[in-house]
Amino acid sequence: MHYKFITIEGNIGAGKTTLANMLAKHFSAKLILEEFADNPFLPLFYERPQQYAFPLELFFMAERYKQLKDMLQTKDLFSEVVISDYLFIKSLLFAKINLPEEEYSLYQKLFDIINPQLVQPELLIFLNAPVTKLQQNIKQRNRSYEQQIPDDYLLNVHDMYMQYIKQHPVRTLVIDTTKVDFLRQPEDFKSLLASLEKEYEPGVHYLKL
Repeated sequence: MHYKFITIEGNIGAGKTTLANMLAKHFSAKLILEEFADNPFLPLFYERPQQYAFPLELFFMAERYKQLKDMLQTKDLFSEVVISDYLFIKSLLFAKINLPEEEYSLYQKLFDIINPQLVQPELLIFLNAPVTKLQQNIKQRNRSYEQQIPDDYLLNVHDMYMQYIKQHPVRTLVIDTTKVDFLRQPEDFKSLLASLEKEYEPGVHYLKL
């Protein structure tokens, strides 16, 4: 495979962690999973978003930075394949949705100090799922604090990601997962593995599996 550092991204409930685990197992890769359950502000945010948005996003950014900094030492990065289920930039993207203007401005200043210190992925796989499928997955995984996420919020997250992807020259594979199930349909996973054997230019590439 041509890529040593691959990141999986997508909306809430898109299946990022499932795919990251499958790829890491297949390639015997180092696996980096977001430790969202450690964020004490997450359940509180879904109950009172205006009150807890800033500490929520600040905690996420600090934890993501620490995890990526610890696990992605430059001298060791290319000795093995690394699979991650999040981009560090998602800290800034979610902050833009969740924070008022003044708090977002402060958050962005902190982000701009930290971000240049991190190694960026060579390939981004973006799982593009419709809201109906996201809500189905959210219900199935049954995290209590996620059960009332409105469709409008998921649409805002989707729009935020697509705007980022189109504006940044990251080598990105966008996969429509409306009818794709990597876990239950082995042929979908095999098609993805075949796609990863190809070399892609920087930019957005839409895959049909």
